[in-house]
Amino acid sequence: MTAPRTPVVFIHGLWLHASSWGPWLSLFADAGYDPIAPGWPHEPDTVAQARALPDAVADTSIDDATDHFAAIISGLDSPPVIIGHSFGGLIAEKLLGQGHGVAAVAIDPAQIKGVLPLPLAQLRAGLPGLGNPANLHRSVSLTKAEFRFGFGNALSDDESDALYERWTIPSPARPLFQAAAANFVMHSQAKVDTANATRGPLLLISGTADHTVPDVVTRSTLKQYRDSAAVTELKQFEGRGHSLTVDSGWKTVADAVLDWLKTNGV
Repeated sequence: MTAPRTPVVFIHGLWLHASSWGPWLSLFADAGYDPIAPGWPHEPDTVAQARALPDAVADTSIDDATDHFAAIISGLDSPPVIIGHSFGGLIAEKLLGQGHGVAAVAIDPAQIKGVLPLPLAQLRAGLPGLGNPANLHRSVSLTKAEFRFGFGNALSDDESDALYERWTIPSPARPLFQAAAANFVMHSQAKVDTANATRGPLLLISGTADHTVPDVVTRSTLKQYRDSAAVTELKQFEGRGHSLTVDSGWKTVADAVLDWLKTNGV
């Protein structure tokens, strides 16, 4: 009798479509997992549809997205591994802290409540959303130049532009405002239960050249877990930017995640 395959739920961040996880889905299926990559609440099924209907995702909050993925997870046959990138990484951390998964991987995760560093590069990368207070309840798109700074700064211009054309979609700006104000809001939606000692293992991943979530931010995130006895580790990828899940080096990151899951018996 074939053993059941462990589910894996992939959660993308802002400005990338769920279909950008396609190569990861194939790799993880070949490795014996049962992977899915659902979109955020109300996200259209294709990149083209998402670009044509930018307001479909407007005003989506961190908790809206977290509850959406929690509901998807509750419908699975067994608790999954949760893998998220950027704001998807923050959501993966929240879900793991709430007990929804057996393990989680947060790749270049957006800053959670308690993280203090705010590098200039991160401020600039967030300006497309944060630069106009009226964007709070809107969806926002990146220009090719903004994508190159926030995602593709470690790539050639040609590769960055190709990724922009293939995967970018309008995204809600509200999570950016929530994360930026997290340390000033008592019940911030960017808060994660970092003290949970009964949760599964967590791997944080950072690219040392990331502008959107600089390495210092991810290292500060790791420190937030110092009061938990649960496994929490950090892996850094030298010279990689925020595009590390979708650029030509994606498989190096994915293979490292698979190795870590195997080491932790997941």
